Amino acid sequence: MDITIDVIIYPGFKALEAVGALSVFKYANAHLKQRGRQGGYDVKLTSMAAGPVLSETEIPLFAEKELSSLNIPHTAIIIGAWDIEGAVNNAPDIVEWFRTCAPQLQRTIALCSGAFFLAQAGVLDGKRATTHWAVAEMLQASYPAVELDSDCIFIQQGKVWTSAGVTAGLDLALAVVEQDLGADIALDVARDLVVFLRRQGGQSQLSAHLDCNATQNVSMRDLQNWMLENLDRDLGTPEMASRVAMSVRSFNRCFKKETGTTPTAFLMRARIEAAKRMLEEGKLPAKTIAADSGFKTYDAMRKAFQTTLGITPLVYRERFGATPEGGAEA
Repeated sequence: MDITIDVIIYPGFKALEAVGALSVFKYANAHLKQRGRQGGYDVKLTSMAAGPVLSETEIPLFAEKELSSLNIPHTAIIIGAWDIEGAVNNAPDIVEWFRTCAPQLQRTIALCSGAFFLAQAGVLDGKRATTHWAVAEMLQASYPAVELDSDCIFIQQGKVWTSAGVTAGLDLALAVVEQDLGADIALDVARDLVVFLRRQGGQSQLSAHLDCNATQNVSMRDLQNWMLENLDRDLGTPEMASRVAMSVRSFNRCFKKETGTTPTAFLMRARIEAAKRMLEEGKLPAKTIAADSGFKTYDAMRKAFQTTLGITPLVYRERFGATPEGGAEA
């Protein structure tokens, strides 16, 4: 029997989030059919009234189903909006539907700022949840009963799932497919969409690479890119200052002004992220990962992980990647 999914939209919804979720589940159906397997997803765009619903792009999507407490799906997905406070205020019937029907849903999902609908309905009270970093403070201030973790790309808390932005919604949808239909189908869908399947929910929304792209000073941005490309080297402050033709003192002051952090802290963050990626993606020995990410020794990497993440590299690999054969940390 197909798993019924209502993707709930309303005026001003984010079109890319809705289409991304629809694509993941529709592609999963196609791969099931290719394998001759039964089941899959019965996905419908749903709104308070059937018909075209205008998105934030001013391009409408057609809602074929009317939201009703008499026709509750297995899974309900509420899409986010740019003006999420206005959207929640203008769609009280959707909030009330979740307040009434969430206990009967097998899975309740909010993509991006869609978490505001669930929070307003009380569905997220006492639960860990995430949302897009740009509206995280607003959500926490408005709904203090929510245990917000704004760093994660998605979180599953029992039957309730929440995610960050558009690409995080794809990660969440792929995780749902893997849970329902198996890793093989999820991997095929990820290949179709040319996305990275193994990005787990506990990963951070923000990264050193994104911060680098956001730096306005061209010289500092170029230097950050160079640092990211040479993490395995012993990068000292004098060499970095020399590359931008500054004294060490001026360089430290300018770097902090432009990036909000020190060169040493930026390097540490970038090396931890590089090590995390290698731990997630393969089975390289921990000593090799430590060297390739610039920590020099495994002990230095272990200390950095425990200080920053509160766990060892081995525990991180067990949670988010492939466990090394034999289970040895180094």
